[in-house]
Amino acid sequence: MALIKLRPRQRATLEQVARNSSKGREVRRAQALLWLDQDETIQQVADRLGLSRQAVYDIRERYLSRTGEPTRSRIQDRPHSGRPASKRARVVQAVQELLAHKPQDYGYRSPFWTVPMLVAQASQRLGEAVGHDTVRRALRLLRRRYKRPRYVLSRRSATWRQAKGGLNVASKAENER
Repeated sequence: MALIKLRPRQRATLEQVARNSSKGREVRRAQALLWLDQDETIQQVADRLGLSRQAVYDIRERYLSRTGEPTRSRIQDRPHSGRPASKRARVVQAVQELLAHKPQDYGYRSPFWTVPMLVAQASQRLGEAVGHDTVRRALRLLRRRYKRPRYVLSRRSATWRQAKGGLNVASKAENER
């Protein structure tokens, strides 16, 4: 006997979430409910998802307790309090302003910005510590690359001797023999 009974529309919604959602928790919850509807035991579902049996029971109870809501919102996390990402917004703005100028304007010898240089300048501008990861996130939000260019030795062209007059010298030496 199934531990949960889903209607066809609910099953279709959960299958869509399980296939297309980018949020891992939602996918796991949808899969658990679908498998429970297919007469799998709590232990089988827990083993498949790498969860405890109690976690699977909690998923089932959460879904059943939210009967007045749409199917998709029944498996989503509730809004929870937390610190707003205000520092990130300030760092994004500081990095954007810094990228508008050359690093030489700030006393650096480099022709391009690096993450450590942006960290130092953003920390100085904001008057608080800024981490490398925060600057990398800011660069990603600005759709900017932050990899250092790779230094590669220049390759000689196939005709470099000719450009230097090397072949002419060698041919003159052979003609003189």
